[in-house]
Amino acid sequence: MNADIIKQYKYSGAASMILQHENYMRSLYRTWLKAKELKIHLPKTEDEDYKSLETLLLHFVRSSRGYIIWICEKLDLPDPRINAIPVVENIDREADKYINHLIERWKLPLVNVPEEKFYSPTFKSNWGVEYCVDAMLEHAVMHLIRHEYQLKNLIKYQKGLSLN
Repeated sequence: MNADIIKQYKYSGAASMILQHENYMRSLYRTWLKAKELKIHLPKTEDEDYKSLETLLLHFVRSSRGYIIWICEKLDLPDPRINAIPVVENIDREADKYINHLIERWKLPLVNVPEEKFYSPTFKSNWGVEYCVDAMLEHAVMHLIRHEYQLKNLIKYQKGLSLN
């Protein structure tokens, strides 16, 4: 199935990152569910995104939504029409459905973009760092990997469990 998706794209590198985004988004969500079940406590911090497991879940879906919208804006592509993010009070109940929607919307906008558009020019991110579109795709994937790694470590140190 992945080979079929990759063949649809003018730039297979974009397809690969989109498939990795899906893989790591689903994996992170499964790890988040496990952390929630185990009542994992996040470390104390001033970061609003780490106030609770719910705000962390909201953070990674909001960020993922923001990355693809940013990419579409920079490439002058139509709005990917991703639904508004559920409010924090509803995020745990609505996350599964929202994540599926988000993943499906990520697959659409970059199909016909030629490879050269992914490398040049660069654009300033919302946090002030210059990225080409290809690097932003990689950043979006690594963001998910980083948060899953953090959650797995919290599970390991708080509950003595190792999730592979």
